[in-house]
Amino acid sequence: MNKELVIKSKLENMSLVENFIDEVSVCLSIVSDLYGNLLISTIEAVTNAIVHGNESNPDKLVRINVEGKEHSINVTVADEGKGFNVNVIPDPTKPDYIEKPNGRGIFLMKNLADKVKFDKNGSVVTLTFNI
Repeated sequence: MNKELVIKSKLENMSLVENFIDEVSVCLSIVSDLYGNLLISTIEAVTNAIVHGNESNPDKLVRINVEGKEHSINVTVADEGKGFNVNVIPDPTKPDYIEKPNGRGIFLMKNLADKVKFDKNGSVVTLTFNI
């Protein structure tokens, strides 16, 4: 199974992403624990793509592709931004960052997905979930 959703970089389009993940979950008969991890990780990746990658520019697009395989699901989120260095993102569990209201998206993705891979200087993220 392979499905794609393309949205404009507006946070109000997040409901389309949620509906898309719901559809994918039904198609792949995903269990509830995996569904939660898939939904939260995808929402975090898309939010980062909109806000940080595309700088909330509604003329820029975010592409979400889901590929269901026999033993895994890959979710790829791509933005049109210049990317970032994933190695300099602060750890949100450190005392200096624990009180900050943001900065947990990548941390959540890494803890909820079985594998997280950044490509094209960080403007493409692939989340892998084992099933």
